[in-house]
Amino acid sequence: MPQVLAVCISEKKGTVKHPVPEIQLKIDHGIVGDAHAGNWHRQVSLLADESVELMRQRFPDIPTGAFAENILTRGIALSTLPVGTKLRVGQVLLQVTQIGKECHADCAIRRQVGDCVMPREGIFTRVLEEGCIRPGDEIATEE
Repeated sequence: MPQVLAVCISEKKGTVKHPVPEIQLKIDHGIVGDAHAGNWHRQVSLLADESVELMRQRFPDIPTGAFAENILTRGIALSTLPVGTKLRVGQVLLQVTQIGKECHADCAIRRQVGDCVMPREGIFTRVLEEGCIRPGDEIATEE
């Protein structure tokens, strides 16, 4: 069963996110305490650990959150999900709003590791049902 490996936040945009024990998500806001929260379409970012593992082959010390992911997953091919897909993550319901993104020229992550998988393989979601997400929570798609 697909699951959450880590949850991360950053208090300032453009910085590496850091793992936290749990994240609290609110409708029309995103993650409480995260710099990217707000009433827009990219409230929560997800990245598969399988994507990060490819980068760790070249840079073994890449920390969790280095690619600005809010939720690090295992066992689900995130980048293949169509926009509009609903994901039940623990008690929270998210909806995919964007696959990948254009990376900023001054991206801190790209400067630190030389590459960034988030623009190619990360996804972005908005919160449909609020609640808490913790490492170990299961992930399932919903109709």
